[in-house]
Amino acid sequence: MSEAFGPDFVSVTDDDGNEFELEHLGTLTYKGTTYLSFLPADLEEDDPDFGMILLKMVEENGEQLLADIDDEQELEQVYEQFLQQLFDDEDGDE
Repeated sequence: MSEAFGPDFVSVTDDDGNEFELEHLGTLTYKGTTYLSFLPADLEEDDPDFGMILLKMVEENGEQLLADIDDEQELEQVYEQFLQQLFDDEDGDE
């Protein structure tokens, strides 16, 4: 997903059948797993539910799917990696 042509959006459906539109922020491979960061496209920044959403790529029945990160420690480590990547990108822009 390249930002050369503007932001990328994806639609995801949760386990309850609710569909959400997400804006893709970045992709990161950490400890052999691919993680993606998103922002909710349908919420305003001042909404209390607005914030970065981290999902991981999993393979199920030969198909690539996005899944929640259930392990709290894994979630914290991936979040830190995305923050580091963000700050590295900002430092490189200057």
